[in-house]
Amino acid sequence: MRLRRDDPIEVKSPAQLAIMREAGLVTAAALQAAAAAAEPGISTAELDAIAEREIRSAGATPSFKGYHGYPATICTSVNDQIVHGIPDPAQILTAGEIISIDCGAIVGGWHGDSALTIRVGQAQAGAGHQLSLHGEHDQHGGSPPDELDALLSACERALWHGLAQAAPGRRLTDISHAIEQAARAAGRYGIVREYTGHGIGSQMHMDPAVPNYGRAGRGPVLTPGMALAIEPMLVLGAAATRLLEDGWTVVTADGSWAAHFEHTVAITDDGPFVLTAEDGGASGFAALRSGTEMRLGTTSRPRAVGAVGARNGI
Repeated sequence: MRLRRDDPIEVKSPAQLAIMREAGLVTAAALQAAAAAAEPGISTAELDAIAEREIRSAGATPSFKGYHGYPATICTSVNDQIVHGIPDPAQILTAGEIISIDCGAIVGGWHGDSALTIRVGQAQAGAGHQLSLHGEHDQHGGSPPDELDALLSACERALWHGLAQAAPGRRLTDISHAIEQAARAAGRYGIVREYTGHGIGSQMHMDPAVPNYGRAGRGPVLTPGMALAIEPMLVLGAAATRLLEDGWTVVTADGSWAAHFEHTVAITDDGPFVLTAEDGGASGFAALRSGTEMRLGTTSRPRAVGAVGARNGI
């Protein structure tokens, strides 16, 4: 998204952040339901139906459906598709593929937005992905499993490095710089530049844009009440992208495979609170601090919205 410097960044009240927390947990539940069903033989349209049922059964509304004409509840981006892939009954998942699932929900006019990338057929195991050096890969015919695991691990860890910077007094590009540094430390991945994270709240996409690269110490100062959707996108090859004829699906220009992870985070007096994570991000930040492997693509279902919101005080 393009940053409009004349627009102020929306600052939410504690009550408004509490509603965003509800939207975040609905989003998380729908995302995990779709991820749990991402087995060989299922179509991406079936995953879309699963996510929509989850959102509507919670009394919420899908953020994506109808947004600028987008026809579905989730985005399903497979293999070399980076973002905004449209669910299709003819697109049947097979073992060995990877899929990014991006989901958003609205509760009381407030938005949550989150995404993850998983190996098809491995969501139920919830296994951690071991970071490894990647070697040669066939850009058009798939990649070795250890290389894909490393890509997914690098992308999600870069996300958590960015989330950790979403604290009062930080500058916006402290997030961008942390993501880039983490990605570059993990391997020779392409960092997608054309598509960024964004502000979120009463609208799904708001200022400020949140790039996944750049120098630290620039941009607006983060203050309590702001909320951001942070979403790194890493590819195994070059970072150049191409838009398909459907006007939505973004793919890598060289056919290399891609990973995309996203969370919605609120800046609070106590630091970052991840609105789309069941525990507010506690386990992710703990893994980051300890250097232990994160467990990617888990299918644990968030607790009831009221209980979690009350427990965490937002």
